[in-house]
Amino acid sequence: MTRRRGKVICFSGGGSTSPRPNFAAYGVSKTGVVRLVETLAAEWEQLPLDINAVAPGAIFTRMTEEILARGEKLAGQEEFESAGKLSRDNSGKLGKVLGLVEFLLSAKSDGISGKLISAQWDAWDKLPERKADLCSDIYTLRRVMPKDRGKDWGGQ
Repeated sequence: MTRRRGKVICFSGGGSTSPRPNFAAYGVSKTGVVRLVETLAAEWEQLPLDINAVAPGAIFTRMTEEILARGEKLAGQEEFESAGKLSRDNSGKLGKVLGLVEFLLSAKSDGISGKLISAQWDAWDKLPERKADLCSDIYTLRRVMPKDRGKDWGGQ
């Protein structure tokens, strides 16, 4: 917690934004973290407190070692191949993760809450300039309807 405004940072990513066959429990737990962050942000809206989820990106971890050790048959071809391409040197990626965490702990991120932010892919350092846009469902998990894509499939 910081002095001016409380800050809560959770870690998610890796399965919360798309399905990962053979990793259902992992994906569900990561998605649960994101929904918890979004819900608590809504509940705490009137408090001087921000909560966000960080998606660190693909980083070589013990889980990666297990995927490689167990093989393609258990992990699935796509997961196994992705694990095999990961570098064991995480220094560059961890630098981005730490940069995002430092940003989220700083006063620069005050008022940014309930978001899933990717350390590797999002321009998180520019978010203070976009705070007005963040009052939308940007950086959240949402169901998309055909009408949201300009399609009319009937129904309500």
